[in-house]
Amino acid sequence: MANNKSAKKRIQIAERNRLINKSYKSTVRTLTKKTLENCEKYKKEPNDDNKNLVTTSLNKVFSLIDKAVKKNVLHKNNGANKKSKIHNFVITTLTKK
Repeated sequence: MANNKSAKKRIQIAERNRLINKSYKSTVRTLTKKTLENCEKYKKEPNDDNKNLVTTSLNKVFSLIDKAVKKNVLHKNNGANKKSKIHNFVITTLTKK
């Protein structure tokens, strides 16, 4: 247990940062799943509406990953790997007929 005021404050700050980081990571996972679901929807019914849905969800997840990397929630290589995997899946979905 913390014995002085500064140590107690650091514990509070660490807990606050942990919760913020947790929400970022959770949102990245959620948006990734939504993007992959939109790709599956496009595979079943390829039309312009579904294609726009895929591209907008892809842009959202890329933006959030970049923000997480910028705030040191994710390591830059981890962010790059996530973006690469999502992008490759989307490209293969959009190019297959």
